[in-house]
Amino acid sequence: MKLTGNTIFITGGGSGIGRGLAEALHKLGNKVIIAGRRRSHLNAVIAANPGMEAIELDIADPASIDRVATKLIADHPELNVLINNAGIMQADTVAGKIDDALLTSTITTNLIGPIRMTSALIEHLKSKNNAVVAYTSSVLAFVPMAVTGIYSATKAAIHSYVLSQRFMLRNTSVRVLEIAPPWVRTELMNSQEAEQAMPLDQFIAETMKILGTDADEIVVNAAEQFRGNAGPNEHGLVNGFNEQALALFGGA
Repeated sequence: MKLTGNTIFITGGGSGIGRGLAEALHKLGNKVIIAGRRRSHLNAVIAANPGMEAIELDIADPASIDRVATKLIADHPELNVLINNAGIMQADTVAGKIDDALLTSTITTNLIGPIRMTSALIEHLKSKNNAVVAYTSSVLAFVPMAVTGIYSATKAAIHSYVLSQRFMLRNTSVRVLEIAPPWVRTELMNSQEAEQAMPLDQFIAETMKILGTDADEIVVNAAEQFRGNAGPNEHGLVNGFNEQALALFGGA
């Protein structure tokens, strides 16, 4: 990905990985517009980064997506990069009765929302040189964490969708990237202080280095073991990983 001279829209840019990517790209001189539901978080980010812009977006609401896409194209016709980063993560009970509200909100936010957001902007992006659509998935797309089974399933679905979309756009100007973080110190699962999690600034620094290459998948060193999960050892790796996760997060 070309790291300079872009106009970039980042969902979930008010905190965590989204904010980290927004600030790193902003420092390189790109025009960055962030989006999220919490206006106070957006205001804090743009106050700390003069020149950055923000727009409220409910990624679970198709009307909100359409409104934002229309405004982006009108106000920033040079827009050429979309980073689908917004997401939610909650513990669930895949061994028992699933809370329907949790199920619906997780799938809508993590899977349907990014698909809708890209769909609303894709024809515009096809008209731009050096266009990029990126999705923040997770190493849990490859090694699911059983205590967050629904979240893990949405990330696996995003990975699958990325593969399809990348293939279908192979003869266009649009590149489709997947950012697959390991456990990072963010608000997800209250991980800000988790010693085992990767520091956010370290993750952003390593991610930016890979983003600047021709890689289609942005996989930092700490995530490589999970991304390499395949073949006859898959179940052993998944089960061993989840034994550790249960010890950390609890569950049946």
